[in-house]
Amino acid sequence: MGSEPVEFKFRAPAHLLILFEQGVRHEGETVVDGTRSLLHDVTRKFVFVPAGHAYRDTYSPRSGMRIVFFYLDRTTVPSRRPEDAVDCLNARLFFDDATLLSTAMKLSTLIESDLVEEDGSYLAALGQALAHELVGHRRRPSLRTTAFKGGLAAWQQRIVASHIEENLGEPVTLAELADLVGLSPYHFCRAFKQSFGLPPHRYHTSRRIEYAKTLLADPELSVTEIGLRVGFCETSSFTTAFRKSTGLTPTAYVRSLS
Repeated sequence: MGSEPVEFKFRAPAHLLILFEQGVRHEGETVVDGTRSLLHDVTRKFVFVPAGHAYRDTYSPRSGMRIVFFYLDRTTVPSRRPEDAVDCLNARLFFDDATLLSTAMKLSTLIESDLVEEDGSYLAALGQALAHELVGHRRRPSLRTTAFKGGLAAWQQRIVASHIEENLGEPVTLAELADLVGLSPYHFCRAFKQSFGLPPHRYHTSRRIEYAKTLLADPELSVTEIGLRVGFCETSSFTTAFRKSTGLTPTAYVRSLS
């Protein structure tokens, strides 16, 4: 895909596994049966849409995106036990799995190669492996379900802080931030507070206020414009948050600069 806005829709009697090999979007949303994500950087993440479920995706890419769609016949997706129905596979938005990624990348490379017709049996074997690993993902231990001791690792801090800075004018959910570093919202919140000294929402607000301070130094911008730029829909809510953080209203802060 290039940089033009695009929309996908899907509902079929087959399972759909989507691999986002690369991609960052300015805006857009991913929805599967009402479950919604606004995640911007979707590189090397998967979305799984069970058979019969409704999927919709909208993107305004920052740069070119590369997406692979794997359509899986319901009969090829194994169950853990005979009584398990494949329809019990749950929809999942933007999850990571190194094992699944390795097989999906092999499939993607083979499909695009000149050897795809010669390696039909290998292609089929990889497809079956992908189906098994998709089910196996439900059983593999996840960082999301393990106890997390201490704060965020340095790389996790960088990713989260960068994401917040890039989205000061937009809502950022706890689930979205936790998903970026592979933690459950509960463990992420505890680790984030230990690393940054504030809960995620308060940290996001504090960064908005710091950015607003730099904008208030520009006499051509009104308080209302600045409030909108840093994510406040109403001037009153911006004024309240600014006063709570600085002890001054935005207007009083501007006067203090002169």
